Amino acid sequence: MVVVGLTGGIGAGKSTLARLLGERGADVVDVDAIGRDVIAPGGPGAAAVQARFGTLDRRELAPIVFGDDHARHDLEAISWPLIEAELRCRVAASDAGVVVLDMAVLAQGLGQGIYGPVVTVEAPEEIRVARLVERGMTEADARARMQAQVPEAVRRALASVVIVNDGPPEDLAAAADRVLASLGSALPSAPTGRE
Repeated sequence: MVVVGLTGGIGAGKSTLARLLGERGADVVDVDAIGRDVIAPGGPGAAAVQARFGTLDRRELAPIVFGDDHARHDLEAISWPLIEAELRCRVAASDAGVVVLDMAVLAQGLGQGIYGPVVTVEAPEEIRVARLVERGMTEADARARMQAQVPEAVRRALASVVIVNDGPPEDLAAAADRVLASLGSALPSAPTGRE
């Protein structure tokens, strides 16, 4: 089994690449979804988040943690150990040749020791902002979230593969094919999604 760390800044196309890799036979673990689950009502971190922030509503939490480094670190201290434990369980339970950990916060240290090669997806800032605004964010919120993430240079320094996602969708699909081809024998049936 090869466990790939897939990262990229918000709006770069990381989750789209994860979906494409999944369509081609990889087992994709959505680390953002795990993060939401561990602090959601009834989740293992919910009581601690409620005590620290006074809310579990993600719409109320977002401006708090994306506007205050201390608050963001507090949330990470609560949620990351729980996410890490779940990641280890999911990887151990997978029988896939390739497992992809779709994780925006890889560069901040989450999941170290779980994954091997790292793939990062990047795109020019204005393209990312436009994509996020199209998804319903305000431009100010999009830029604040981008600013709260580590710079692309940090993610790039960790990466075995850098994919620049500034073209049409078929370019990202071709990149997914190349990533899986580079892993070769780890994905025995490695479907390409093409006839």
